[in-house]
Amino acid sequence: MTLVSSKMVSLGTKAPDFHLPDVTSGKIISLQDFVEKKALLLVFLCGHCPYVIHVKAGLAKLGRDYGDKDLAMVAISSNDPSKHSEDSPESLAQMAKEESFTFPVLYDETQEAAKAYSAACTPDPFLFDENRSLVYRGQLDDSRPGNGIPVTGKDIRNAIDAVLSGREVPTMQKPSIGCSIKWKPGNEPDYFK
Repeated sequence: MTLVSSKMVSLGTKAPDFHLPDVTSGKIISLQDFVEKKALLLVFLCGHCPYVIHVKAGLAKLGRDYGDKDLAMVAISSNDPSKHSEDSPESLAQMAKEESFTFPVLYDETQEAAKAYSAACTPDPFLFDENRSLVYRGQLDDSRPGNGIPVTGKDIRNAIDAVLSGREVPTMQKPSIGCSIKWKPGNEPDYFK
């Protein structure tokens, strides 16, 4: 397992578009599908990473807690499933079902979405405001596998609440940490090398 931190993309960066299949429905989802929501939380994840396994119930709770709010939530998996079968679309669909995710989990087979967002690890959250400008990129909270701190999503929830209430999101943000995205051979982006 190679641990890496999120790349902490510049705040204000615009959300790149994507057109990716939902692992449960097969429906193609794009950035445009979330245009009516004030905020968009996009989380890069996978099925095998201990850091994602540690927070997946917390992500499910986050989706439920904000389900009636002006927040759209979507997850994307860009991992090469030939390295870990748990990252296949079928396994991701099973995880989404088992965790009762209320948000779509998209499969980025070409890994172009991960590159467009400069995603580096799993989990790697990105929060965008109503103009789809990046206002938060970093950890969900201070919990890590084995450190005894409960998963609350405190950091991301504070950022979401700020956006939804029209307040500024603090710019002091801690990077997320997790397993590196599993790139296909020869497909590693420059920022990953």
